[in-house]
Amino acid sequence: MSKPRLLNREEDSLPLDRELLVRMHDLMVKARVLEERLIQMYKQGHGYFWIGGPGEEAFNVPLGLLMKKGQGPAYDYLHAHYRQSATMLALGEEPIGAMRQMKSTASDPYSGGRNFAGHFSKRAWNVTPVSSPIEVQYVMAPGTALAQKRHGGEGISIVTGGDAGTAEGDFASCLVWSSRPGNELPLLIIVTNNKWGISTPAETQHGETHVADRGKAFNIRTKTIDGNDPINSYQELREAMEYVRKERKPFLLEANVSRLYGHSSASGANLVGNEQDCLTQFEARLEKHGLLSRKEMDELRNRYTEDMAAMARQVIQEPLPGPETIWNNIYAERK
Repeated sequence: MSKPRLLNREEDSLPLDRELLVRMHDLMVKARVLEERLIQMYKQGHGYFWIGGPGEEAFNVPLGLLMKKGQGPAYDYLHAHYRQSATMLALGEEPIGAMRQMKSTASDPYSGGRNFAGHFSKRAWNVTPVSSPIEVQYVMAPGTALAQKRHGGEGISIVTGGDAGTAEGDFASCLVWSSRPGNELPLLIIVTNNKWGISTPAETQHGETHVADRGKAFNIRTKTIDGNDPINSYQELREAMEYVRKERKPFLLEANVSRLYGHSSASGANLVGNEQDCLTQFEARLEKHGLLSRKEMDELRNRYTEDMAAMARQVIQEPLPGPETIWNNIYAERK
């Protein structure tokens, strides 16, 4: 008897229901259009700096959809980095907030106009403030995970960062503190690997085959996945989250993703032609299986483009923070 032929991704049936797949596509398009609008705002002088996540939507959208959203230790904490806009939109955030932060308006919901692009925070959803120093979130995340271990329930902490930043000691500290025998923490440790550290290629820096391999020395369950496939990302994230929720132990998940517009505005924020585009690939698959037509997908993108252009026009007219607010929301004497 001959062995059954394994189906490749183009031949298989779609293992998630249509409603979820269409929702994921909608959010991926919304996130891509938002990032392109933020880049445009920067290039038009309506922002000082851009950094974001175009190319990571296939992973970041499922992450947001699967999180247990709420406030306090019974819900999930997110210790994010600056490429997480698609996760925020999947959680239910409005895109205008990211534009306000780009413009540094007083109405910026994350920092009141005092931080730059991609530095999200939302106490009501346990989204801890994104920090500019690279990868410090990895050493902060065990703190909320420890509180959740003591609290009980199913809430977990989730931390995300890039592959280059795993060279920082904070990442090693995260592995140590989350895996102590008898004191393991409910922490999902995520590395989104785009194969670059600003302008340095990963293959010249990493001795390990996969970043996730580093978790094995700590007896942490690990996996490396294709983060450019939203269906695979959804399934693997769901499995990893279920493990952390049930076992109350850490899981190290490495997702291979793309970086479509370079590192940031410091490198030009121009489209990179030789990167995989997760959105283009997903749309081809949805069209092949008859879930959405090319016309429907184009209309969706055009609608989001028009909506966000209108938001941007509104935002650029909004006031910047006044000098009297410089001491607000910091640990310093009010002047």
